[in-house]
Amino acid sequence: MNYKHLYSKSLDAIGAKLHIASHSHHLWPDCVMAAQNQYILDAFTWADEKWSKAVAPLESKLQTQLADLLSIDSPNQICFAPNVHTLFFRLVSCFDLTAPLRILTTDSEFYSFSRQAQRLGEYEHIDITEIPTLPFASFKERILAAIQNRRYNMIYISQVFFNSGLAVFFLGEIIEACPEETMIVVDGYHGFGAIPTDLSLYQDRIFYLAGGYKYLQSGEGVCFMTVPRSANQYRPLYTGWFAEFDSLDQHERSVNYAPDARRFLGATTDPSGLYRMHSVLNLWQEHQLSVSQIHAYVQQLQEYFLSKVTQQGLFGLSTDALIHVQEKSASYGHFLTFRTPDALSIQNKLRQLDIITDSREDRLRFGFGLYQETSDIDQLFQRIADQD
Repeated sequence: MNYKHLYSKSLDAIGAKLHIASHSHHLWPDCVMAAQNQYILDAFTWADEKWSKAVAPLESKLQTQLADLLSIDSPNQICFAPNVHTLFFRLVSCFDLTAPLRILTTDSEFYSFSRQAQRLGEYEHIDITEIPTLPFASFKERILAAIQNRRYNMIYISQVFFNSGLAVFFLGEIIEACPEETMIVVDGYHGFGAIPTDLSLYQDRIFYLAGGYKYLQSGEGVCFMTVPRSANQYRPLYTGWFAEFDSLDQHERSVNYAPDARRFLGATTDPSGLYRMHSVLNLWQEHQLSVSQIHAYVQQLQEYFLSKVTQQGLFGLSTDALIHVQEKSASYGHFLTFRTPDALSIQNKLRQLDIITDSREDRLRFGFGLYQETSDIDQLFQRIADQD
């Protein structure tokens, strides 16, 4: 089936460009324009009252949609924020930052975490332990050994690693290996909306972070976190007045927190992203699109792309340069990653052909989504052939 008609505004706007970077900035479907305009209309209509009359009911519906997609019981255990960095630092601030703090993570986390972690690690009493993700065949064994050999306050790990596309298929084993007092944080930004994700077994054990910029196709300023019900023990230092919104009239000298995920909220933010994300999930429901179906569609595109690489090559690259091939892993997300010292050079050559990809250091990435079909892949390789 062709889904391009759902993205006509984005595709018309980029013209002849081939956007093969859905992992970086997923093109927006047409429905988000109406959603953004609806937010403006609600602001015009309700002014100060928009929060209770329009935003709160929509937020509740979106929480329910996300809870259904993740198979968690309580929508109230989901809170929103403008970005994942804000959510992560709010979790860090739950600890006594004057006391020793140990965080176990990997060498492949996105910059919203890794930069902040590096800065925290400048303090002598804060220890950041990074486990290399490669070689991937031994990664599970190595991170489980690290968990067993030392006590950590927090574990932070991605569901899909941004610099390789490799997916962690053994999250359950990591979670079960951790002591109860260890805070477990899973960065699902490159997984949620792409790979079917069922948190039912671990909803009361982990914090799961994701957002709209990638596979939820709704842009900037709308991220979320699932919060285990046991999190009522946490009192984040980095906190805003939304975290006790319902009891503000009784606020005097004590700092109180909401009894659910709202305890991790900040302060006034732009709610338009909630409208956009809600519209995308409505679109999926309208067209009976499950994450499993989207995943299967993208896998077909990836397989076709790989067949073209095998036939024609890609600026000297073969499938042997793919990280998941080198690491002998069948678990990867919605982008394919080549490892090459020429990553940036090849990205620039492709850009000159109006083919949009991206690179990270020695990694060249190609991302796939519903707004593509096999004819786009044919066109990509035809443009390369015509240049040669």
